Amino acid sequence: MSKTKRTFLKWVVGIVLVLWAGVAYYGYRQTDSATSGHSNGLTTVTVGYQKGDPFDIAKERGQLVKKMKAKGYKLVLKQFQDGNALMQALKSGSIDYARAGDTPPVTAQSAGTDLAYVAVGSTKAKGSGILVKKNSGINSLKDLKGKKIAYTKGTSSQYLLLQLVEKAGLSVDDVDWVNMDQSSASVAFAKGKIDAWVTWDPYTAQAELTENAKALSTGVGMSNNRDYILSLQKYAKAHKTVSKYLVSYLEDDMQWADTHHTKLINMLSKSLKLKKSVVRKMVERRHYSIRGMYASVVKEQQEMADNFYKNGITTKKITVSDAVTYFNK
Repeated sequence: MSKTKRTFLKWVVGIVLVLWAGVAYYGYRQTDSATSGHSNGLTTVTVGYQKGDPFDIAKERGQLVKKMKAKGYKLVLKQFQDGNALMQALKSGSIDYARAGDTPPVTAQSAGTDLAYVAVGSTKAKGSGILVKKNSGINSLKDLKGKKIAYTKGTSSQYLLLQLVEKAGLSVDDVDWVNMDQSSASVAFAKGKIDAWVTWDPYTAQAELTENAKALSTGVGMSNNRDYILSLQKYAKAHKTVSKYLVSYLEDDMQWADTHHTKLINMLSKSLKLKKSVVRKMVERRHYSIRGMYASVVKEQQEMADNFYKNGITTKKITVSDAVTYFNK
C-alpha cells in the first residue's frame, strides 16, 4: 500500500472516530435529558387525561401547552381510558398529574397511594347515570333487582351504582355487578348482554342518541362526579409553582369552554370522532370550571370514602383532608 493511501485511510478512520464520538455524546445527552425530566432546556411535566375532559379540551385548544412552555415547562399529555388506569399510572410515576372523577382518588388513597388533591371542577352529575334500553321494561330503580348492571371498578360508576342501589332500597347483593371497562360495556349494552349500564359522558350522550337508551336516573343528588386534578404528595410539595400555573391556565381554558359552546362542540366533535349532536348534549348539560380545593368538596369525598368502607368496597378507613393541598382558592 502506498504512503498516500495509508495517509488517506488514517484520515478516514480519524473522521469516523470523531463522528462516532459525537453521536455517542449526543445520544448520552439525549438519554440524560430524558432521565432528568428535561427536554431542550424545558422541564417535562406529564399529565394523564381522558377523552372529553378539561385537559383534552385544553390540548385541542392549544393554549395550555404554549403557556406552560413560556414558563419553562414541556407539557406532555397522555390519554387513558378511565380513572383506575390513571391512578395506576400516577402511582407508578409514569405521569405527574392525573385528571379523574370522584371515585378513583378515594379508592387510590384507601389502597395506600400517597395522593394529593390539587384542584377540583364543577359537577358532571347530569351527564352521569344508569342507562337502560327504552323497551327493556325497566322503569324504576326497584326494577333493577336481579339485573346485570355494567360498571367499571375504581371509577365514578362504581360509587354511583352503590348510591342508586341504596336509593332503590335494595342491597348490594340484589343486583348482578358486572365489572368491565367502558368500551366493553358499550358493546355489551348495544348487544343486550347486560340489562343496565352505569356510565358518564360522552358515553351517556352517545347511547341516548344512538342506542335507544334512556337514563333511568342521573347522578344528580347522588354523585357529583367532579373533575379532580391529582398528583402524589411528594411531587405536589416539590412542584407548587407547576401546580399553580397548571391550574390557572386550565381555568382559562374552562372559562373559554363555558362561553364558546359552538366552537367547543365543533372542536370536540372532530377530536372525539363523535356526531355534533352527541357532543352538544354532553356540553350543554354541564358547566366547565377548575379551581383549588374547598371544604364542601372535601366533605363530598369523605362521604364517599365512608360509604365505601361501610360496604366493604375499601378495607381501610381514610381521612380525605389528609390528601388535600389548598391553594389558588
